Amino acid sequence: MQILLLYAAVVLIWGSTWAAIPFQLGTVAEEVSVGYRFGLAALALYAFAYASRRPLRLPATAYPLVFLQGALLFCINYFFVYYGTAYLTTGIVAVLFSGILILNAIFERLFFGRTSDARFWLAAAIGISGICLIFSTEISEFSFTDRSVRGGMLVLCGTLIASLGNMAAVFNTKRDLPVVAVNAHAMTFAALLALLIALALGKQLDFLPRADYVLSLLYLAIFGSAVAFGCYLALLRLIGAARASYSSVLFPVVALLISTAIEGYRWTIPAAIGMLLTLAGNWLILSQRKNN
Repeated sequence: MQILLLYAAVVLIWGSTWAAIPFQLGTVAEEVSVGYRFGLAALALYAFAYASRRPLRLPATAYPLVFLQGALLFCINYFFVYYGTAYLTTGIVAVLFSGILILNAIFERLFFGRTSDARFWLAAAIGISGICLIFSTEISEFSFTDRSVRGGMLVLCGTLIASLGNMAAVFNTKRDLPVVAVNAHAMTFAALLALLIALALGKQLDFLPRADYVLSLLYLAIFGSAVAFGCYLALLRLIGAARASYSSVLFPVVALLISTAIEGYRWTIPAAIGMLLTLAGNWLILSQRKNN
């Protein structure tokens, strides 16, 4: 039951962040918005730790990997995905980012000797096929122009970096470090790094005092970062990075369900079949025993 609750929280929160992210793009530089997002998330986690009397102190030897987790998982991968999104449709980004399933399985084998069985690979094939069907129209309209290829390479780089960030998180969970403390410090490092990179790139530390920007920033910081990453890393500890990352297959489904209710999105037969495939793949993943 704990795994199902964590999984549902990750899927529902990160699936809904797709509706909030567009309000962060445009006026304020992406690097700056990422810095604000994780800075606020870190403050929320510090406040939660203080209120609940959770420990925040970590061994000195833990901080290099905590910094690495923050840099890869909470900072640099976001830059690449945001940059790539400027050249691609949302559907293509979702298809490319679903490759984190494969990368996590490969890196878990490489770094930790954890193998994924045939059931996982079948679920991965079903899930990725489902995503491709959901966005089949956008895939059919994809053009191998310089602009599209550039966007695809950027998103794939972001996916690779996010997967390596997952591996840093696995290292930290294997040391039984408290999740709240690790995330709070890692997000602080990520926020500072994002703002430093922004300054190095000549970006202004602007802020948009408009309701849509502020509200979306708060949602992304508190729910999309402080809460969701806590749930995700707890899930990663319980079922491993490869299976935990399968939740990414359902994010677009949640986003489209929200779009159906709010924007009147109309489902096609291929999209409906794709959704059923993603659900079937998730059932295979969640009914699988952890492979140590």
